[in-house]
Amino acid sequence: MSDAQIIIYSLIYAAFLPYLAKVPLAYAMHKQGTKFRPGYDNKQPREQQRQLTGFGARCLAAHENSFEALIIYAPAVLLLIATDNVSRHMAILALAFMCFRTLYVIFYWLDWDKLRSLSWLLGIACAFTMMVNCLPS
Repeated sequence: MSDAQIIIYSLIYAAFLPYLAKVPLAYAMHKQGTKFRPGYDNKQPREQQRQLTGFGARCLAAHENSFEALIIYAPAVLLLIATDNVSRHMAILALAFMCFRTLYVIFYWLDWDKLRSLSWLLGIACAFTMMVNCLPS
């Protein structure tokens, strides 16, 4: 697989991750229900999400933060491609970003706050390093 393919696949994965993170959130919503509706409240899902606590609230936070990370990562990948800075080093950073973001979601679910914060920091650092690499020398 080429470096460009790795970087593009990493962007596809980053775009898919919020939806993957939604699976346990939907489970938590179904399990909790609301006082008006048992199970997943498809009529008022946002209202139901605001009432989640514990595991469910952490699932919601992981889901939402995955979208926030995508807002930083997508421009990093697009900058790499637009400025013709695709390289093995950038592909490794893309793979690292995927790993750190996956760990971030898992650590959020497990309530491992320090490891979660570390994986967040390392993932964002990968994205910003990719962007800085695109600056003209």
